[in-house]
Amino acid sequence: MTTKEAIVARIQELCNLKSINQNELANLAGVTPSTVYSLFDPRRNDVSISTIKKLCDGLDLTLGAFFNAPVFDALEQEIK
Repeated sequence: MTTKEAIVARIQELCNLKSINQNELANLAGVTPSTVYSLFDPRRNDVSISTIKKLCDGLDLTLGAFFNAPVFDALEQEIK
């Protein structure tokens, strides 16, 4: 799993826990729905930390809490 895939998995997990969809997340975070939908596009490899921060703000979650999840603990090194 790549870091980007782990981020998407974590966002999906949090949305499921809060029973919200991608449009609702965008509204809560103050970003456009296309910003959230683009995160789920497998052709897009990078996600900015500022976008993650905005999503965390919308979810009332710190960055530390966002990244403190098992999905990030098993990531392999991406330097090749």
